[in-house]
Amino acid sequence: MRLVQTPSEFVREQVTTVRETVDRVAGSVAESVASAPKVSARASQVGDYIREQRSAASVSLRELARAAGVSNPYLSQVERGLRKPSAEILAAIARGLKISAESLYEQAGILDRRSGNPDTVAAIRSDLALSERHKAVLLELYETYVREHGAARTPESSSHPQNPRPRSSKESA
Repeated sequence: MRLVQTPSEFVREQVTTVRETVDRVAGSVAESVASAPKVSARASQVGDYIREQRSAASVSLRELARAAGVSNPYLSQVERGLRKPSAEILAAIARGLKISAESLYEQAGILDRRSGNPDTVAAIRSDLALSERHKAVLLELYETYVREHGAARTPESSSHPQNPRPRSSKESA
């Protein structure tokens, strides 16, 4: 009968023990996640948006996690809608994606959506030819126009929306 293990036998035994422990813990975690209450549709929406932006930027999950200063598993859970990130985490993710934090805040429901036609806002946001800075400027200009145009509308001008009366420089001031 041999009482002393060889180094390879010892390592094999330790690896087997660790694998069994990891399998047991992973099963416990999977059960916890499956029984946990689902996070809101907003979390899923912001997760989908982050995934789309990450794909459009050709950034891997690992690269974004590193750039944002969050763990890989946490970011994966955010993208899958299992976690609802804080405003600080959203800002870090936005920096990692080089997009405006405002767009993530809107997706998460932290900020109200911009005024104007949602299709126009979506078209500006989804245009890959524009940088995030250009998108922000265009959205700001568009929102200002919508707000001012809406305030300047009178019952007479609303009956002819296709031919609005040009305003003179005195009226604009």
